[in-house]
Amino acid sequence: MPDRVTIAGALAQRPGVGGHAAVFVQWLLGFRRLGWDVLFVDRLEPALDARMQERWLAAVLGEAGLGGCWAALTASGETVGRRRADVLDHVRASELLVNVMGYLDDEELLAAAPRRVFLDLDPGFPQMWRSLGLHDAFAGHDDVVTVGTRVGQPGSAVPTCGLRWIPTLPPVDVGSWPVTDAPSRGAFTSIATWRGPFGPVDFGGRRYGLRVHEFRRFVDLPARSRERFEIALSIDAEDEADRKALLAAGWHVADPREAAPDIAAYRAYVIRSAAELGVAKNMYVETRGGWFSDRSACYLAAGRPVLAQDTGFGKALPVGEGLLAFSSLDDAVAAVGEVVARRARHAAAARELAEAHLDAPRVVGALLGELGG
Repeated sequence: MPDRVTIAGALAQRPGVGGHAAVFVQWLLGFRRLGWDVLFVDRLEPALDARMQERWLAAVLGEAGLGGCWAALTASGETVGRRRADVLDHVRASELLVNVMGYLDDEELLAAAPRRVFLDLDPGFPQMWRSLGLHDAFAGHDDVVTVGTRVGQPGSAVPTCGLRWIPTLPPVDVGSWPVTDAPSRGAFTSIATWRGPFGPVDFGGRRYGLRVHEFRRFVDLPARSRERFEIALSIDAEDEADRKALLAAGWHVADPREAAPDIAAYRAYVIRSAAELGVAKNMYVETRGGWFSDRSACYLAAGRPVLAQDTGFGKALPVGEGLLAFSSLDDAVAAVGEVVARRARHAAAARELAEAHLDAPRVVGALLGELGG
């Protein structure tokens, strides 16, 4: 009988956001490729349309070949997808319950899990919240894992909270990404949220901010490099001045719900790009926690070079070909020029890097090794 794993997270609540959905699918496929019996557990938020959330969850996992491998908790504590009793049986038999950002809070399901693993996708935020006494997302978990590849190491300002953090890279199911030639006139693109669900955090006498606080430093990149740039950007009406500044500087700003409304469209958006220009949240940049983007992993798997703002990830991944790090506007301009000058070499190196370091079974296998299983 195959090993079992339960992965819990917040997927259903964001219908029409293909990139967000892809994050959970990559983790599920990583375990599935290693022969594990997987189950994804979500919950339906009562403030949103329950049927819409359920349909989105079923569609995403069905298209990934994971139909029937999910359940969602309702406001009453019952489930859709799979019966609650079946979910409990799966959790009890699981080697691990991987709780993404601690989203699962059902006490009975958590108590049934032999081993509870917290998976941190936003290094810096939950650690500072706990240190400030605002919210303890790690309570009740046996292990803590983070995509902050340098958390707990010298030079990282992310507080460890006295816990042993296990670093991981974000997985990508490389086999799901076909190898194609980059379009001759493709743009440098990104898919991003201007602010996101979390506010800035004041910690240790400093304020750690969001993507908006970094992106403003790179607004002039199109004019400086004379290349095409596009961002599929989720931005609030209150930030209309920023959107206008991007347009005035030569950026094409797309609606992410039109550009990438599901995983297939998300994949197509990445494939028709020349490369990714990835600007990180100020939190990741200033803490030097080594955060690396799950979105960048997808670009690399598609053979699209990634220009990523430096967060310290160079200790975990080779930088220079396929993946280039930048810190300043001048750095970014130089990196764009390098990719344009050697497109084919950087494209090949991007795919090679994904295969060697980010392929989902490899990432999950390495994590299981760190967990001792």
